[in-house]
Amino acid sequence: MKKLLILALGLLVLIVFAGPASAFDSEFGGYWRTRAFSQGAFSGDDSGDQDLTQVDTRSRLYYTAIFSDDFKFVNKFEWNSTWGDKVGGDIGTDGTGILRIKHSYANFNLGSFNFLVGMQPRVLARGFIFDDDFAGAVATYKGEGFELPIIWMKPYEGGMGEDANDKDVDYYGLKPKFNLSDTMTVTGSLLYVTSTDASAWLSGNEKVAVYLLGVDVDMSFDIFSVWFTGVFESGYVDMTALAQAAGAPESVSINAMLLAAGATFNMGALDIHGQVFSATGDDDYADDDATAFFVPAGQSYYWAEIMGMGTFDNQSSAGSCANGITNILAMNVGIGYKISDALSLTVDLWNASLAEEDADGDTALGTEIDLKLTYKLIENMKIEVIAASLAAGDATSQDGADNDGNPVEIGTRLSFSF
Repeated sequence: MKKLLILALGLLVLIVFAGPASAFDSEFGGYWRTRAFSQGAFSGDDSGDQDLTQVDTRSRLYYTAIFSDDFKFVNKFEWNSTWGDKVGGDIGTDGTGILRIKHSYANFNLGSFNFLVGMQPRVLARGFIFDDDFAGAVATYKGEGFELPIIWMKPYEGGMGEDANDKDVDYYGLKPKFNLSDTMTVTGSLLYVTSTDASAWLSGNEKVAVYLLGVDVDMSFDIFSVWFTGVFESGYVDMTALAQAAGAPESVSINAMLLAAGATFNMGALDIHGQVFSATGDDDYADDDATAFFVPAGQSYYWAEIMGMGTFDNQSSAGSCANGITNILAMNVGIGYKISDALSLTVDLWNASLAEEDADGDTALGTEIDLKLTYKLIENMKIEVIAASLAAGDATSQDGADNDGNPVEIGTRLSFSF
């Protein structure tokens, strides 16, 4: 991995020095952050099993080769390390396994179509369906007042051998977007998850045919903006013979739903914002009717600092769905206040509960308050101080233990971008 890192950096240096004589322009950018944080009682009890105090660093370097207005080669490299670990944060800071190639794709136009081919990011339904990086291809037709991306993602490759293709998993998607007026946009999302035999990717599942159909509505006025997202999930999954032997049904039909909405009032230095989202759960996971809203991989929607991953996104409190939204009803109201050009404060209040009771018959996850103070140190650099506390409900617990601990979090993040 160290050799790969040296090779990548060497390639970038070569491009920089070769740039003036080349037939293309180079564009560089990046992001860096270091976080220090402490999390206590995230297990919902006094066991300390999820208590954590640590410091970590992330560095990202962006490089784009611009051949013309119609052709770009986009790359994004990432390095992560936890201070004191053995993959880059120990003495010598010379570990292995810390380089990631986040993005590497060709971006080119052919007539009215734009093509993105390679490792790239994509968001569907604000992350309630998908918000992640993937290997695949997107072809987008751009018309007057609308665009239509046609998406293919490759989550799993079955490899070589007899019937190996049966183990392939594919995502096929559409994301039509319509600009209905200067104040209103409607965006659709369709994702079809399919595999003849997904058992190597998703244990217990054989044939998979799952549809997620969503719609986003965004409206923005002078001081007021509002948004809505609805997602319906349908399809079926055939279970493997091994799963059936363990008590699973032969086939499971899927019927699930997610609804979400939010609004913001902007009044100069002050804003008032809020949101609510609800995703169905399942009252009997052993039957042949799956009603829990579920995306096999790629879903990510960050919300509260403790229950919803938040700024320090290494874990969430026990019992919560974290950023994989399912079986939950969550509500938020908050205010943001710009104290000065450099200093701002955000306060958010969250309440969340399970849509279906857990194994102990509990639903309440609790009420959480999040505080964030952001200060601009110099141009492009800022520091954030975050404090959060969850008054835990009975459903915030570890392995069904009685709740006797209220999760708390405090930390800071220093970051800059260029």
